[in-house]
Amino acid sequence: MQPIHYGLSFIAGLWPENSVRFWVESRLRFIDERSGRIEDYYQCASCKSEDTFAEKDLFFAENYDFTPIFGPEYGIVFRRTARLNANYKSTPLAETMWGGQQYKLKDPENCKLLESNDEIRSATNDGFPLVAQTELHNAELGLRAIIEYPVKTMNIHDARNLYQVDTGPVLYPDLTERREKTADAIGLAYVAFNVPHFADFVIEQPTPIEEEGGAGTVHIHHYSGIVSLPAVNRLFAMK
Repeated sequence: MQPIHYGLSFIAGLWPENSVRFWVESRLRFIDERSGRIEDYYQCASCKSEDTFAEKDLFFAENYDFTPIFGPEYGIVFRRTARLNANYKSTPLAETMWGGQQYKLKDPENCKLLESNDEIRSATNDGFPLVAQTELHNAELGLRAIIEYPVKTMNIHDARNLYQVDTGPVLYPDLTERREKTADAIGLAYVAFNVPHFADFVIEQPTPIEEEGGAGTVHIHHYSGIVSLPAVNRLFAMK
C-alpha cells in the first residue's frame, strides 16, 4: 500500500451550508480475504463541538471531542464527553455526512521504505517526515488490516541502534470476530513498536475512575485497554 502524504491530505464535505475540510490523520485498509472486499477508512483530526458560523459563543457549553471517520459506505463519529455517554460512537451513512465527501489525498514526491534500524535512525536525525504501516492478520477468520499513520513521536538511541514509535490516536480494527458492518469493528488507539514483528496498542474504552473524596465511581472513555499483537511493521521516510 503506497503511503499518502499526511501533511497535505484532506477530506472535504460537499454540503454548501458548511463545506468543512478535515485533515487526515490515519488510514485503515480493511481486507476480507474470503470475499475479496477491500475498504479504506480515513480518520480525520479531532475538533470540539461548536455552533458553526454563530455571531458569538462559538463553543457549546456542554462540550465534547468530535472525531470523524469516513468510509466507502459508512462513516464513524466519536463524541467524547467528560463522562461516559451513550452516543459516544455512531456509524452514519457516509453520504449523509456533510453531503458526501471529496477526497483530497496527495502522494509524496519521494517515499523510501526504511529497512534497518540504521536507516530509521538516520531518517529521524535528518528530519524526514515518517509514516508507519502496521499490518494485522487473523488467518482463521480471513481478516487482514493495514493501519497507516504519520509518526508524531519517535524515540531513538543512537549508541544502542534502537528506535521506538509511539503515536496516535490511530484507527484500530478488532479482528477477533467477523461483523456485518466493518465500521462496527473500528475504534481508536495509540500504537507503539520497536521491532518489525509486533505492535502494542492502548485502546480507548469505558474506564472506571474514582471521584475525589470517595464520592463514588464514574466511567469515562479513556485509552486503557492494552493489547500486544503479532504484526508486520513498516516505516517510510518521505518528502
